[in-house]
Amino acid sequence: MKTEVYSYRLTSARKASLERAARRRKLKIAHVLDMAVDDWLARQADEIADDEEQKRLHKKAERYIGVFSSGDPTRSSRVREIVRERLAKKYGR
Repeated sequence: MKTEVYSYRLTSARKASLERAARRRKLKIAHVLDMAVDDWLARQADEIADDEEQKRLHKKAERYIGVFSSGDPTRSSRVREIVRERLAKKYGR
């Protein structure tokens, strides 16, 4: 049973479109609005679920952040040189 009232303003064009859609489907405007709100809320729930999944994945990955260490503080700046050396050893170039 509906007991709450919510009121908001809309443009006359939007109101006319809403009335036309309700009339075409032989539905009450309140029902069309209910469907629109339910659809929007369902999409929000999906986004919230995605956010929760991302939080869960980030939490799992946190323990590995900063764990890898080569012992070479210049490694990131020498990556091109290191890769070339490894390729030369592997392929004899």
